[in-house]
Amino acid sequence: MKALLYPVDPLISPLPITTKTRVFSNPQIRIPIKRVGKRCCIAIKAVLDSASIEELGHQEPDIKNPALSTSYRNSEFPKPNQTVLDAQTKVCTGPTQTKPLNEEQALKVLDTILRSAKGGLKDEEPVSKAQLGAFFTAMTIRANAFPEPTQWSEGERRAMDHYWPQLIRVLPKDVIFIADPEDSIMGIGSSIGPKFVGNSTAEMRLVGALREVLAGGHLGYEEVQGVLKDILPLKVEEMGSSSVSESLLSAFMIGQRMNRETDRELKAYCLAFDDELGPAPVADVNSLTHYGEPYDGNTRYFRSTLFVAAVRSCYGESCLLHGVDWMPPKIFIDWVKGTYKETSTTGNS
Repeated sequence: MKALLYPVDPLISPLPITTKTRVFSNPQIRIPIKRVGKRCCIAIKAVLDSASIEELGHQEPDIKNPALSTSYRNSEFPKPNQTVLDAQTKVCTGPTQTKPLNEEQALKVLDTILRSAKGGLKDEEPVSKAQLGAFFTAMTIRANAFPEPTQWSEGERRAMDHYWPQLIRVLPKDVIFIADPEDSIMGIGSSIGPKFVGNSTAEMRLVGALREVLAGGHLGYEEVQGVLKDILPLKVEEMGSSSVSESLLSAFMIGQRMNRETDRELKAYCLAFDDELGPAPVADVNSLTHYGEPYDGNTRYFRSTLFVAAVRSCYGESCLLHGVDWMPPKIFIDWVKGTYKETSTTGNS
């Protein structure tokens, strides 16, 4: 293992170097082993041609990773409002990573939302319904459930006290519900949040689940499955005619992510998407060791499983290193940030 981490430089080594290749059951995978005296270091080269991929029934996905590919955004969709998007990067995250806004930042964001709702935002992209749902979900969960360091700052409270009496007059009812579901945050005595139930059967189920999420709680497997069955399949080109509002859907997705979804919730998401996409291919081997990296988007730490799998493969042990670029509910983050088409009306306005 030390040789893997600290390979000898062949340009300065006085020892002779020989190379031979060990071929395993898959003729496409060869592991060259470089011998340096009594040491050896392993270089892995795995080649899987297109014919082998087709035999496995694996197809290249049509959807690109939104974190890596600019082609994920359809050029027909408007861009999100940058001011609100910058605020989302600070507040739409976990209980220890959220960065509260100062008063100047909060005033700018709320002023942008107010002007956009009134149709007076001339120098920026309008704030999408998805952005409204995501931003106010973050503010609500932070007020209800986050630890003190990541709750509202004094500047955020002063800014909200100034703008909310104006915002409540122009925002759709579903957004008002998201911002203050139990009339316990804003302090102006509105009954919209507590009485809001949605405008369809699917929205009623979603609103019921959202009340728990906005309070910082978690859902059971059946609850998540029920919500997802109402909204899947998600077809980007038909978002304007979705059975639920964009604000409510974005609130649900970002809220689950901020609360750090449980095993039950994650299982519900994965199985729901498996039903949509079909079963995964099955490996034809006697035994297989899985090495699954954390699916949390975290790239700050060293991943040792590649080297462990390489050593085990030298002993003829079949290994599978697996991971994904994104998975639900994180798959919706780009949508939550306002990349999808804005509908012209909302049933709650």
